[in-house]
Formats: sequence, structure tokens, C-alpha cells
Amino acid sequence: MKDEFESLDLALNTESKIVEVEPVKTEKIEIKKDSSGDIKKDYEYTRANLYSLIEKGQEAINGIMELAGEGASPRAYEVAGQLIKSVADTTDKLIDLQKKLKDIEEDTPKTTNNVTNNALFVGSTTELSKLLKQGFLNNNTSDSAD
Repeated sequence: MKDEFESLDLALNTESKIVEVEPVKTEKIEIKKDSSGDIKKDYEYTRANLYSLIEKGQEAINGIMELAGEGASPRAYEVAGQLIKSVADTTDKLIDLQKKLKDIEEDTPKTTNNVTNNALFVGSTTELSKLLKQGFLNNNTSDSAD
């Protein structure tokens, strides 16, 4: 494996080292059909994961910056730059997550009960006029009595 990077090592005046890393532990998560109650739960789960990724990314940045400072390796600085970009992208995803939740909450229909009572009068205009005058007078007298 060292031969693969020999030309890069010569060009960059560096020395390749093979570093063993721990494998990432994964969990199986059962996915259910999404309902409105699960949206909040999914939001909180995703938010917690993004916070965790950001914190781990910051720890990784600190570690690679120490290595870069000690060895003055251009590759270490390149990796540090990539990690910084990755953490910045994750923080953007955190903000996007909040915007998406807000959009979902606004999209849920708000129920309003509007009742419209339409009255229908069957009669002549003269009769309507009389009823309106009586109703108008009755409304005026009831308002002044209050």
C-alpha cells in the first residue's frame, strides 16, 4: 500500500503513514410510516444527531490541527480544511432542518369552523321593505334599551 502513495510522498516531500481507525458503530432503526406525531420525534432525533456530528467534527478538527502543527504536513492541513467544510455544512443542515420543520408545521391545515346562515325571503319588495323597517326599528329600540 505504501507504493501507491510513493509518488505523492516524493512530490510533497512527506512520508505516508497507515493509521488504523475504529469502525463506525451503527444501529438498526425500525422505520415506521410517518404520521404527524412522528414528525416532532424525527426532528428531535435528527437534531440530536446533527449536534453529535458537529461536536465530533470539532474534536476531529482539533486533533488534525495538532498533527498538522507538529508535522507541518500539507496533507494534514488539507484534511483539516475538508473537516472544517464538513462541519460547516452540517451546521447549515441544522438550520435547514429547522426551516423544514417550520414549513411542515405551516402546511398542516388549520381547521376553522365558519358557519354561514343564508336567509331567504320570499315575497314582494313592499313586504321586504316593511320587514326591514320593523326590524330596523326593533334593533334600534333594543340597542337603546341595553
